[in-house]
Amino acid sequence: MAGIADARQLGAVVRAERLRRGMTQAALAERAGVSRAWLARFETGHPAAQVEQLLLVLRAFDLGLALEPLRATAAEQALLAELAKRRDR
Repeated sequence: MAGIADARQLGAVVRAERLRRGMTQAALAERAGVSRAWLARFETGHPAAQVEQLLLVLRAFDLGLALEPLRATAAEQALLAELAKRRDR
């Protein structure tokens, strides 16, 4: 997955995952314990989304949040590619 650099990109990723799973905003909001209005704002990139609510939404998908540099060096990219190959075996 490409790096996420702002709230709009993160909201788009969550929306895409929700749609991939065939869920409505209301269903995800209920499952995550957040309001549908908050989820709608978050999916469109509203910058005031609270971190705790974001983590509840990700947990509803059984996903976590990992931090990584936005720009990896060539050596880091090669290492990440090798680790991904090993993981996929």
